[in-house]
Amino acid sequence: MKFAFAVIAWLGMMSMNAQVTYTERLQRVVESEGRIVLHQDNSITELVNGSVKKSSASPSRRRQIDSTTSQNPDSTGIADTLSTGARVRVNGFRIQVYFGDNSGKAHDEARSAGFRFRNYFSYLPVYVSFVSPHWKCQVGDFRTREEASEVLRQIRSMGIFQEAIIVRSKVNVIM
Repeated sequence: MKFAFAVIAWLGMMSMNAQVTYTERLQRVVESEGRIVLHQDNSITELVNGSVKKSSASPSRRRQIDSTTSQNPDSTGIADTLSTGARVRVNGFRIQVYFGDNSGKAHDEARSAGFRFRNYFSYLPVYVSFVSPHWKCQVGDFRTREEASEVLRQIRSMGIFQEAIIVRSKVNVIM
């Protein structure tokens, strides 16, 4: 009798667990084990829980950039207006247009480089960041080196940012 009751209770718990999403299970409070709190966009939660809907946007439109997801509060990125699709960070390339030391002057120069770059290429995001001990200004979110090379060629042909180089980076894309 006790065994039958235990089996029924176990089956009941399994059916209840099937209705709980992964993120709900992850955030469940367990005594003496701590607590996990997730702060994320609803599209990420839907993606993790398996309930995301495919975007009807074209592949080229889905790859557009949202620079507002930059981790750095000094980012001078340009926000993308596309609201469909999940934003993710993937391995890719950026163009580094400034690299300086850890002084206040270098910070100002990095921000200035970002504003100057935006005058020529307003459609590309600009990221000004401090990675100890250097201030740097990087631009673009390119999936391939070829995409970055094309923009770098345009930059150099205009006679601006001759010191610019292509660097590997995590980039923001819309899937």
